[in-house]
Amino acid sequence: MAYSIQTSITDTTTKNPTKRRKLITDHHHHHQEQPLIPGLPHDIAQLCLSLVHPSTLYSVCHSWRRLIYSPSFPPFFSLYAVLSSTNTSHNLSDKNSIHFFYFDPISSRWDPLPPPPPDPPLHLILRHPSFISRDLPIQSISASDRLILLAATSHSFSPALPRPLVFNPLSGSWASGPPLATPRRWCATGSAHDTVYVASGIGSQYNTDVAKSLEKWDLQNKKALVSNNRNKTSTWKWEKVKELKDVRFSREAIDAVGWRGKLCMVNMKGDAAKEGIVYDTKKDAWEDMPDGMVAGWRGPVAAMNEEVMYVVDEARGVLRKYDPERDYWERIMESERLIGAQQIAAGGGRVCVICGGSTELAVLDVVALPVRLWVVKTPPGFEAFRIHILPRISQPDI
Repeated sequence: MAYSIQTSITDTTTKNPTKRRKLITDHHHHHQEQPLIPGLPHDIAQLCLSLVHPSTLYSVCHSWRRLIYSPSFPPFFSLYAVLSSTNTSHNLSDKNSIHFFYFDPISSRWDPLPPPPPDPPLHLILRHPSFISRDLPIQSISASDRLILLAATSHSFSPALPRPLVFNPLSGSWASGPPLATPRRWCATGSAHDTVYVASGIGSQYNTDVAKSLEKWDLQNKKALVSNNRNKTSTWKWEKVKELKDVRFSREAIDAVGWRGKLCMVNMKGDAAKEGIVYDTKKDAWEDMPDGMVAGWRGPVAAMNEEVMYVVDEARGVLRKYDPERDYWERIMESERLIGAQQIAAGGGRVCVICGGSTELAVLDVVALPVRLWVVKTPPGFEAFRIHILPRISQPDI
């Protein structure tokens, strides 16, 4: 609506630039001065409207629509995705076929994120002629309401990221994290209590010390600053913690799931039997995964607010929830759409699943009884490889 009004003003005032500027300025001031609720101060009106669901506010009027995207309004959750073009060819000239998008559930629209910093350039590959039957992993996590890109493969089959890339939805900008002592790929990545963890993996060459290592990055360190300028010194750094007992976890790109102060991970993906291990972040100690937990780990796993773990049994299309008291995965619901699930994310009462074809995302409302499921299609011409649930992007000028 705002765009059509501005276009009309521009078309009818082309011959009079001064009048055009005045009309646009008056139009902007009108929106600024328009009260949210007539007769109430702005802060009181905003407090009242914060109790209403954003989808209702979005459909009423433009000033309320702008409010729900403003930095001062409580953010609702959106779906963020790492996408690749379905038209990408399998050759080395496609050094960077990765795209970052977010889905706004209120407007039901996909939009691209701002591009990452161009210097240094981001060269990641998903596919290579030598690996036509599989995709090379790109490892991203969500932590402290941020999207963090941690590991990937370059065109020379070496680690593509010397330091993490961090996107902050509230500021709508990218920044660089601290450099990794050993950049790696095929590693285990996860977060717990606003701390990022990277374990095992392979550097430029295989190394036993790297394959057994565990490092953490505390995002809440008050002395730490993220730098968005590579020439600017940052005191944020990685810290080595208790290493793994062996190198079993350097064979796959693994999601380390943060759950109740622990990191839980298994040594491979898929429906096959696995070996599991748990890292206690408070004790800085590794321990065996409970038998029931590892036995039911039959597909991708995610934790809601680091409190409740969900798994999708990718062979049967069953969503389950872990009960620590019984060491058992409780069946929640079943759907053919969940068969072949590739990755899941949990947040805001929703579990989102990349379906087998990668061009559809199943969204499950696990708060509702019975559980509700609906499908969100990826943008035309794209398929999803990673998804995350994070606060929406602030858009004060919408």
